[in-house]
Amino acid sequence: MSKIKRILKVLKKSTLTAKIGLIICFLWVLCAISAPLLSPYEANDGNIMERFIPPVWCEGGTPEHILGTDEMGRDVLSRLIYGSQISLVVGIMAVFVSFIIGTTLGLISGFFGGAVDAVIMRIVDVMLSFPFIFMALCLMAVLGSSLTNVIMVLGVTGWVPYARTIRAQTLSLREREFITAAYTQGCSNTRIILKHVMPNVIDNAIVLGTLEMASAILAEASLTFLGLGVPPSIATWGGMIATGRQYIYNAWYLTCLPGVVIFLVCLSINFVGDWIRDIRDPRLKGTN
Repeated sequence: MSKIKRILKVLKKSTLTAKIGLIICFLWVLCAISAPLLSPYEANDGNIMERFIPPVWCEGGTPEHILGTDEMGRDVLSRLIYGSQISLVVGIMAVFVSFIIGTTLGLISGFFGGAVDAVIMRIVDVMLSFPFIFMALCLMAVLGSSLTNVIMVLGVTGWVPYARTIRAQTLSLREREFITAAYTQGCSNTRIILKHVMPNVIDNAIVLGTLEMASAILAEASLTFLGLGVPPSIATWGGMIATGRQYIYNAWYLTCLPGVVIFLVCLSINFVGDWIRDIRDPRLKGTN
């Protein structure tokens, strides 16, 4: 109960942007988890006789389709709700894969140094020399379009920020007195990394992962928009923008509404990431 009170106290003292971000993220996760319950229709259920019905606030709109219908008569609101599932899965899983790879390589590079550090950092330099979206497009073109491939590609190509951040902190920590004391007590390198170094760097990796989640969602939407992401049979925000762009003059909402949703979700994730960073940084405590 004391932990719950502490969380509520922190939330009460948080900034307005953090509260807005938390509310939007909560609604996003709620939609993803409860999509079958919240969605008025199935994502791919369409009626060709109800094509291009505008949103309810526009002339010709109907309450049965609050945000209108697309070129196949599918309900836009339902597809947005079901699309939140894909964005949530990609955001969490891609960040998880990047987190594991980047944190592990960063710890190894920073702790052992020497040739190991040089090899890992040269790999990092090579990764940074290629535009991210270009590398992802090439890998997706080879592997093929699927949700699993999108997650793996984004995870494998997104580990560099974690490795650089964790390496820099590990380089500083390995010279501290408590590491020397651990050596004098006969601790192995593995034990020192897991018990003494990793607990001191994991917070920053978690905060970075929160911020990188928005990048993963944008990357998935970009790949799907270009036709190399999630298959068209699955409702996604990027796919909705891709199919709606050819009707933008007659049915602007098919492109604009999913674009606005992507913008709001990514912005709210960044708000929450900044808030988590601030409350985890002892130098900034008391300012939120």
